[in-house]
Amino acid sequence: MITHRKSSDRGHADHGWLKSWHSFSFADYYDPAHMGVGNLRVINDDRVASGTGFGTHGHRDMEIVSYVLEGELAHRDSLGGEGGVIRPGEVQRMSAGTGVRHSEYNHAESTTHFLQIWLLPRTTGITPGYEHKRFDDADKRGRLRLVASEDGREGSVTVHADAAIRAGLFDGDERAELELDPQRLAYVHLARGTLRANGVVLAAGDALTLDGETRLVLDGGSAAEVLVFDLAR
Repeated sequence: MITHRKSSDRGHADHGWLKSWHSFSFADYYDPAHMGVGNLRVINDDRVASGTGFGTHGHRDMEIVSYVLEGELAHRDSLGGEGGVIRPGEVQRMSAGTGVRHSEYNHAESTTHFLQIWLLPRTTGITPGYEHKRFDDADKRGRLRLVASEDGREGSVTVHADAAIRAGLFDGDERAELELDPQRLAYVHLARGTLRANGVVLAAGDALTLDGETRLVLDGGSAAEVLVFDLAR
């Protein structure tokens, strides 16, 4: 079964400095039909104005992945580290575990566009921590590059969740296939551009949930950047 959800069906919040589109129920947006997919709980498509950001706030027992599309995002947390600056092509994983407080700011002169992704951890109460890696465009061009996994394989960041995230860039004749486990869930989120997934044409912000499917085929891309999630039910 394949379910297509259009970008325009997502929740939306405009705080002036922050414009956010919520794939699943979050903050003031509540839709009992869209609470997440498997152990994927949040995808917030955020645009943060220059010179603004998220003040210090707390999280616990969540795996939080930040994926920057444009601009940059500076991260600081209560673990004693600055966390660095996340730029396009870079992925940061923060394990909130027993509790962490952090802030995220856009010090660039332009708007920062990034995806904030929350995964439910396999085990609660772990020691907080984070990891930050870069994945070059060449490694994602016309293919699905593993950027996050539970065992950190293939140089991906390690998430303490029964999940994997792949990222790809597609244009023109570029095509990729991925074998799926029909006992698990797959979720395709198109971050930008246009792309065809199993014959379904996606626009930026659209998503597909694949349940019981055995193969994902991506083609027909135009300036497309896509994330594909392998998720526990």
